[in-house]
Amino acid sequence: MSTPSPAYARVTQKFTATPERVFDAWLDTAIIGRFMFGPQLRDEEIVRLTLDARVGGTFSFVVRRQGQEIDHIGRYEVIDRPRRLVFTWSVAPQPIDASRVAVEIAPDETGCILTLTHELAPEWAEYKDRTQQGWRTMVGALQRALG
Repeated sequence: MSTPSPAYARVTQKFTATPERVFDAWLDTAIIGRFMFGPQLRDEEIVRLTLDARVGGTFSFVVRRQGQEIDHIGRYEVIDRPRRLVFTWSVAPQPIDASRVAVEIAPDETGCILTLTHELAPEWAEYKDRTQQGWRTMVGALQRALG
């Protein structure tokens, strides 16, 4: 019997901002509060955004939706500025390493191209399209936040 394969949600976006600026946004709670969470994206309130931006460091992004607090948690696995950021992604109380997100940033002639790949465990494969749309919305918001 074969082991089920993970599912991959992938988003690519061109930016006119420098690779460094795009990379740094992923580790700055002020900017994260403008592109990943908050009322400008969905009906929610940011409660707390904290992170320890080092390999092995963790983050906790707490929002309130419909009266319920949701804690998005993860651990940084790779921080290679300005090219690559890899972190685990989960919603508490699930294990902190329930899934993995890789953000790859490649320079181009007018800025950079970001490719985000979210690896979902096989049991979450049915959420691949929804996950991809969520990241597409957030990456689009990041593009607008960086101007």
